[in-house]
Amino acid sequence: METESEPYVRLATLRQLHQVMADMNTARSLADTLQTVADGVVTGLGYEIAAVNLVRPDGDLVVAAFAGNSAAEALITGRVGSRASWDRRLSMGEAWGDLRFIPHTEGWVLDDDDVPQWYTDGPAPRFEDEWHPSDRLFAPMYTPGVPGGACGELIGVLSVDRPRNGRLPGAWGREALQMYAFQAAIAISNARLRANMQRALVRLEREQQALRASEESFRQAFEYAPSGMAIAEMGGDQHGRILRTNDALCRLLGRPASAMRRYSFSDLVHPEDIGTLLRTSAEGGRAELRLGRRDGTYVWVSLRNSVVADATDGPRFLLTHVEDIEERKRRELQLAHRASHDSLTGLPNSAELRARLSARLCSRPTSVAPSSVDTLDAAFAQHGEYGEHGLAPVYDADGHGFDFRPSPEAFGAYDHHVHTIAPQGETDDGTKGLAVLFCDLDGFKSINDRFGHNAGDAVLIEVARRLSGGVRDGDTVARLGGDEFVVLADGLGRADAQDLAVRLRNEIIQPIRIDGRAMRVGASFGIGWAHCGMTADEVLKSADERMYIEKRSRPKAHRRAG
Repeated sequence: METESEPYVRLATLRQLHQVMADMNTARSLADTLQTVADGVVTGLGYEIAAVNLVRPDGDLVVAAFAGNSAAEALITGRVGSRASWDRRLSMGEAWGDLRFIPHTEGWVLDDDDVPQWYTDGPAPRFEDEWHPSDRLFAPMYTPGVPGGACGELIGVLSVDRPRNGRLPGAWGREALQMYAFQAAIAISNARLRANMQRALVRLEREQQALRASEESFRQAFEYAPSGMAIAEMGGDQHGRILRTNDALCRLLGRPASAMRRYSFSDLVHPEDIGTLLRTSAEGGRAELRLGRRDGTYVWVSLRNSVVADATDGPRFLLTHVEDIEERKRRELQLAHRASHDSLTGLPNSAELRARLSARLCSRPTSVAPSSVDTLDAAFAQHGEYGEHGLAPVYDADGHGFDFRPSPEAFGAYDHHVHTIAPQGETDDGTKGLAVLFCDLDGFKSINDRFGHNAGDAVLIEVARRLSGGVRDGDTVARLGGDEFVVLADGLGRADAQDLAVRLRNEIIQPIRIDGRAMRVGASFGIGWAHCGMTADEVLKSADERMYIEKRSRPKAHRRAG
């Protein structure tokens, strides 16, 4: 090319240039493309030395490829020049189209900047178009697709030196170098794109492999977990519908996986626990509830929900972990029962009795006991038919008031509480109330003294059994301590309570056979009445006092016989 006069260029030269460009566009990697670009300048354009300076992500330029001089290649390959220094070089000298030529007369000012460069020796030019060793020629490479190239983004610079003919390139040589830089920019951009695509494909393949490994790990953890696992839908009409279960959950509930997919957890939960389930499954959480087995029984489980997303902004699911806690619940219930029940008879103990009694009573006063009839009459006159507390006066036969009774509006006035009231007077007035029967065994101490405490314990157990068998479902029979028992029977009038006491006494006085011996104990009953405004201890004390009145009213010899 350097020996040809313009515009006459040999076809062989064009073929050589075409081959160089073809090689440049068929390189397999970015590094190969950069080296092919540098080699093409030497083999196709007739320069002895060429370097490819590539723009790095930080903006500076690194010598990425070199051709034509192994010593210079070893000296500057990989070295970096600042973007400011390169911008200075590309703004000075002579503009040959997109090329930039800095003659030796101006280049001395660049000797101390940080751009990697090489030096060649040679004589001073003998004629005007002779190449000087200190001349510099740069071909900027811009992103393709922008007409003219100059408006695009700089991706690198070709540095060339020492044309083989020793002369400055003419119009043909300049245009050829400019065209070559344009094609090199395309080749480098394509190589970068291919490299990015290859890296993306490798990264995608690794992510897919990791995803497949994660899915397999999850599948194995899900399927072979020792406790129950399930995946259920979240939201929509099918919220809670079971999509997948593991073997452990199927075994726990005695249901096959195919059958489990027909249910939601709300179909399997105990009716009393449905509220707990709904609160738990709303946005994930933990709860203890009962799930139904195939045989109709229920098992206590600890149910823990986690909300998981299938993809970004995709459908969400509930991952449910189900742990069998039947044995722990059984122990907890046993401990709770032991804390609230008598260890000998199995009846509710004193603490449980007081708790049940207190649950029926509110602290609102429903009775007034003035110090005199006149004071009570004055209170009636002040408050009218129904006082400020919603209490109605109760009058005796002489027209004097002797007590207050809650008005109909007072019932249920506090948090839907139904007030407990008591019959008034000693006759049955038709009022139904909560009767408290205080029972004390007569002659029990002599059994302990004569036959020992084992026999006494057996008698207490049998008495507890007879008392429990003589009351209605829903009534409470409790052991207060020693040989004292208490019966809570709601909805009884005075006559009903007295009849119940007689029936229970008749049951207790029947002979009790212990180790072949017939033993008998008697029973004294005191009937008290609970009503709101009293404490549990006050109710029990009232019944206890009436029991002692009843005990003292009967001759000692007749107490055991009833």
